[in-house]
Amino acid sequence: MLNKNSIWKVLSTLIVIGLCALYALPNIYGEDHAVQISAGRDAVVTESMIGQVESTLAAKGITPKRIEFEDEQILVRISDSDTQLVAREALEDALGDDYFVAMNLAPDTPEWLEGLGGTPMKLGLDLRGGVHFLMEVDMTEVITKSLEDAESGFRTSLREEGIRYRGVTQKEDYVEITFRDEETLDKAEFFLRNQNRDLTLNQTDDLVLRAVFSEAKLQEIRENAVKQNITIIRNRVNQLGVAEPLVQKQGADRIVVQLPGIQDTARAKEILNATATLEFRMVDQKNDVRDAISGRVPAGSQVIEDQQGIPQLLEKRIMLTGSHIIDANSGVDEYGLPNVNISLDSEGGNKMSRSTRGNIGKPMATVFIEYKSNGERNKDDKLIFEKHEQVISVATIRAQLGSKFQITGLDSPKEARDLALLLRAGALIAPIQIVEERTVGPSLGKENIELGTQAIVYGLLAVLVFMLIYYKAFGIVANIALITNLVMIVGIMSMIPGATLTLPGMAGIVLTVGMAVDANVLIFERIREEIRDGRSPQQAIHHGYDSAFSTILDANITTFIAGLILFAVGTGPIKGFSITLMIGIATSMFTAILLTRVIVNAVWGGRRNVQKLAI
Repeated sequence: MLNKNSIWKVLSTLIVIGLCALYALPNIYGEDHAVQISAGRDAVVTESMIGQVESTLAAKGITPKRIEFEDEQILVRISDSDTQLVAREALEDALGDDYFVAMNLAPDTPEWLEGLGGTPMKLGLDLRGGVHFLMEVDMTEVITKSLEDAESGFRTSLREEGIRYRGVTQKEDYVEITFRDEETLDKAEFFLRNQNRDLTLNQTDDLVLRAVFSEAKLQEIRENAVKQNITIIRNRVNQLGVAEPLVQKQGADRIVVQLPGIQDTARAKEILNATATLEFRMVDQKNDVRDAISGRVPAGSQVIEDQQGIPQLLEKRIMLTGSHIIDANSGVDEYGLPNVNISLDSEGGNKMSRSTRGNIGKPMATVFIEYKSNGERNKDDKLIFEKHEQVISVATIRAQLGSKFQITGLDSPKEARDLALLLRAGALIAPIQIVEERTVGPSLGKENIELGTQAIVYGLLAVLVFMLIYYKAFGIVANIALITNLVMIVGIMSMIPGATLTLPGMAGIVLTVGMAVDANVLIFERIREEIRDGRSPQQAIHHGYDSAFSTILDANITTFIAGLILFAVGTGPIKGFSITLMIGIATSMFTAILLTRVIVNAVWGGRRNVQKLAI
C-alpha cells in the first residue's frame, strides 16, 4: 500500500528526535555565576572549609545560591556577576595564597539530567567570554635540553661499549668528547656515527670529537617541542577541570590557548605558566652531603633541597625525564602506604631499565623543576627564565625497573594524587612565555549570543511564514521539520565531546535554516508536478518523495564535502562554522526526508481516500 508508515520507521524517528531533544534540554536552564576554590601544591580543600566560606561571604552580606564540594574543590554559586567579583576578592583575602579562587560559570542543569550525561553546549570565547593567550616556546631551552640528553646518552653508550674517554662536555650548541689517544677516538667516532644518525661528528684538535645536531634534527626537535607542549597544556587544563580549552599551533614556535568561561586570568596563568618538568636521578651515596653543603660538591653531583628544605646530594646524570611518562595513578603499596604507579613509553622503559639494572637497593630521587620568569628580558626582548629545582620524592629501587614502576616514600595520599596529576598532565619540555593576553568579558559574549539568537529567530520566522503561506498544510509539515532540525542541531552539539559553538557557528546555523527547507521545496514542487500530470494524491506523494531524493542527496553531499574541506584546512572561526554546517546538513536530511514523510503518511497516506492536497 502506498504511503504507509512502518512501525520501525516511526519508532526510530521518534527515538532519534527524543534523544536529541533530551540532550538539548540542558541549554534551557542556563548557567550560574560561580566562584571555584581549589588547592595549591601545599594545601588541600576539604568539606569542612564550607563553613569558613559561608562565614566569609556572610560578613560581606552575600547569600550564595548554594555551595557544592566535589573532587576536592568547592563551587560557590552566586546570583550575579557583581556579587561574584566581591565574593572572589573576599575569599582570596580569607584563604590566602595557598588556595586558588577563580571566577567561572557553572551549568544549572538539574541533577537527574546530569545523571543521564546531559550538559549544555560548550560556548566559544566570543560567546561566553574568557581568556585568550598567545604563548611562545623557548626554543633555546629545547635545544639545550636535547644536548643534555645527548651528553648523557654518549656517556652511557661509550661506557657500555667499553670505550674509554677523558670527558664529555656540553657547549652552547654542541657536545665535545675528549679521548686519550687517536685510536680510541676513531673507534668511538665509528661507533657513535652508527648509533646517532641525526648527529654530525667532526674531529677537532687535541683528540676532541665534536657532535652537532643536523638541521633536519633541529627542525624535528622544534616541531616536537611545540606539539608536545600543545598536548600537555590541553591535558593540564582538562585534568584541573577549568574549561574546555582551544589549544592550537600558530607559526613555528607559538601556541594559541583560549579558555572560554574563565574570567580570572591569574588562575589561568597559574596553570599555563607552571612550566615544569620532572627528572629521575640517583642519590649520591658515595659522598657526604655535609661536605657538599660546606662547599665541597663532587664534580658529578649536585645539592637540591627537598620539600622540607633538607639538602639532598644527587648525581647530575639524568636517568629519565617526565616527557616519557604516558600515565600515572595514585594508590597504595602492599604496606598500605601511598604511592604513584607510573607507565612509560617504550623509549622511556628502555632508558629506565638500563639505568636501574645496576642500582637495585639504592635510592632514586624524583626532582620537580620549574622555570620562573625573573621579569627581565634578553637582547631578543624575550623573558629570562630562572630554573628552580626541588626533590619531591626519594624511593628505593627494589628491582630492575621497566615501562611500569612505582614511586614510594610519599607523605600522604593527597601528595600521591597531586604527583600523579602532575605526571599524568605532563611536564612541559621547554619554558613558554605569554606574548599576548586578551580577556573577553561575559557582557560582550552575552551581547553576541543575543544578536546571534536574534538572527536565527528572525531567519526562522521568515522561512516559517513563507512556507505556511506558499505550501499551506504541507507548509506546516515543513515548519515542524525545520523547528525539529534546530532542536537536533543543539542536541547533537551538546552531545559531541569537544564541540564548541562560536559566533561563526551561529552563522552556520542561520545558513542551515535556509538550506534545511530546500529539500522540502524540492519535494513539494515535485508533488505539484505529479498532480499536474494527472496522478492521484497518493501517487503524487509517493513519486514526489522518491523522485526528489537523488537530487536532494547530491546537493547535500557536495555541500557536506565543502564543509569537510573547511574543517580540514581552516582554523578557529572557520572550523566552528564548518562543524555546525555539517551537523545542520545531516539533521536537515533526516528531518526533511524522513520526518516529513512520516508526518505526511500519517495525515494523508495509507487507506485514506484523499481527493485533493493542500499544497
